[in-house]
Amino acid sequence: MITGLREGWGNMVQVSVSSEQVQNAAQLWHEHRHAPFPASLRGVQFGDTDMVLLDADTAGCLLTWLNNGGALDPKRTRILQSCIEDLDRVIPQINEPSGTQYYERLRQLALLVSGLSSTK
Repeated sequence: MITGLREGWGNMVQVSVSSEQVQNAAQLWHEHRHAPFPASLRGVQFGDTDMVLLDADTAGCLLTWLNNGGALDPKRTRILQSCIEDLDRVIPQINEPSGTQYYERLRQLALLVSGLSSTK
């Protein structure tokens, strides 16, 4: 179990995440990072959600969480929650299987991290 205090954006963040959980997230993140972005979704928007920006915003939160040993600051926690809401809304609108798979994996990662993230 990884525990301790880490500093994040002026706030102390309590970390209490097992190393196995971080490893599982890191493995899924590795898989996602090496998957090509679906070309058919470049420049595509569903409503006011730009698919490239949704990917970038979500990935930024995930990478921060991994680099901080399972912790997110409150600002990134809010951003991640917003990304999850956007993913829930846009994934059913994706018509290409590779695009659906790409964003489903991103959503799975975001849900995993949001459930494991500790903030204080």
